[in-house]
Amino acid sequence: MPHASHFAAVDLGSNSFRLQIARNDHGRPTPLITLKETVRLAAALDEKHYLRASGCDEALAALGRFSSRLVGLRPSHVRAVATNTFRIARNIDEFLPRAEAALGFPIDIIDGYEEARLIYLGAAHSLPGSTESRLVVDIGGGSTELVVGRGFVTDWMSSVQLGCVTWSKQYFADGVITAERLATAEAAAKAAVVAQRDALQTHSWKKVIGTSGTARSLADVAVANRFSPAGLSADSMARIRAALLAAGHADKVTLQGVRVDRRPVLAGGFAIMAALFDVFGIEHMDVTLGGLRDGVMYDLLQRQHGERVRRG
Repeated sequence: MPHASHFAAVDLGSNSFRLQIARNDHGRPTPLITLKETVRLAAALDEKHYLRASGCDEALAALGRFSSRLVGLRPSHVRAVATNTFRIARNIDEFLPRAEAALGFPIDIIDGYEEARLIYLGAAHSLPGSTESRLVVDIGGGSTELVVGRGFVTDWMSSVQLGCVTWSKQYFADGVITAERLATAEAAAKAAVVAQRDALQTHSWKKVIGTSGTARSLADVAVANRFSPAGLSADSMARIRAALLAAGHADKVTLQGVRVDRRPVLAGGFAIMAALFDVFGIEHMDVTLGGLRDGVMYDLLQRQHGERVRRG
């Protein structure tokens, strides 16, 4: 049975839905239940940005499974946030009430800046304490968040319409990976983030931290195949690129560390990451497990104590 000290964070992303139920241990969450549903809601958007019925049904089924784990929790102890696909779906006013009914709790459709703030909060709590300025990069299913901050405080935030699901759907829909397609996908991603590079000229950072599925997956591949001892480097990215092109199709990628559920969106995510490495001149990226879901949880616990991390 849920306890009065139990809290839940629900992250409804464009690639996957995640649930974490944790115990509040003096302001720090101790995870009790962690669930993930690979829904790929962004792939359910048609060319006019309407959610297809099949995608809605799959999402509602996942929310129903989450709901069964949330029974008995106080409404003030649960926060559900929805990101890019919920933001851009043209029929979201029709779908949202159904989604909230399936989950049993309100769903907060957050903007890109709030998403970036929460991502940074989750990442910062998972990293060693430091006053160094760092750039946190989160490539999600439908958007990419970029945050510069120190400690738990953000200095600059941005959200860009780049996601591993949408990019894979647009450039690698049939799974075929060619040098021409990869170059086209990377060029489009570079064009989308070059303005962020110009905006960042007034900021500096000592480290680059990647979080969320794409960064973690690529880092897993780099380490498992001994392309890098830890994290992602420019050299390991080049070696992953060569392996993707040699495979020629998402289903034929035989690299160690590639999960089955990540294959369909691997090429799109790689193209975005490669663009970021190039545009921002990244030589090495460390990777952390902390991200949006963790940020939602910490924010929820802080709200219980009347605290609030300011937006940058």
